[in-house]
Amino acid sequence: MMTGVLVCVKRVPDSSSEVVLTDDGQSVDGRFAGFTTSVHEECAVELAAQVTAADGGEATVLTLGDETAVEQLRASLAVGCTAATHVVADPQRFGPADVAREIAAVVRDHEAQGRAHDLILLGNDAADSGDFQVGIRLAYELGRPVVNGVMHVSVADGMVTARGTGPDGHETYRVPLPAVVTVLEGGVEPRYPTVPGRMRAKKVPIEERSPVAAPAGPSRVRLLLPPPAPSDVQILGKGADAAPAVVDLLEKLGVVSR
Repeated sequence: MMTGVLVCVKRVPDSSSEVVLTDDGQSVDGRFAGFTTSVHEECAVELAAQVTAADGGEATVLTLGDETAVEQLRASLAVGCTAATHVVADPQRFGPADVAREIAAVVRDHEAQGRAHDLILLGNDAADSGDFQVGIRLAYELGRPVVNGVMHVSVADGMVTARGTGPDGHETYRVPLPAVVTVLEGGVEPRYPTVPGRMRAKKVPIEERSPVAAPAGPSRVRLLLPPPAPSDVQILGKGADAAPAVVDLLEKLGVVSR
């Protein structure tokens, strides 16, 4: 049986640079860092590509975001997804419950068109706001089983096998399709777009949709950055006068011995 997979991604600020919050403290400011897809979601895209390549199914990538989020859709199309859906909206106005409702609406509409999404993959959490809720809320909305925080996914005989690491070691879950799974990084190596892949992605038509309802909005008060880690600096000296102190320090660290 061919598996229809829907993988959900979000345009988020690149966290490899210094993290800066917006003035209202509601999200990470990516104006100076650039934007990307989180590593969790890159792994979810890779798993979607692997599952559908194994049985000839279709991997559809979905995002809710403004017009710039097309970049993330094209990137997913370049590495194995074959269709894309864009819910065009300001993502800052949508809380986890709003996003789950919009994804569920897409799933139901596609099912009515004969495009069933047997498996829905999401990143374990939102890289910019830390929300861990969308996957669970989506599963509840659709009445599907959900497995969170896994690294490996495979499908066979109408079942999805999801593997991850828990507090007591390796964990394996087998649940019937249709199902929802959230993915952590580390289980697979995301592939990166090739030039032919990017060229092919540019030709794929993207389904554009409007939200089905007005958003209630996020309920968070604000995000806070942790205080910077304290650091102590000891000046050993200047010029040649510092040499004995450097030797003493290297001996203390076990780098050299007399």
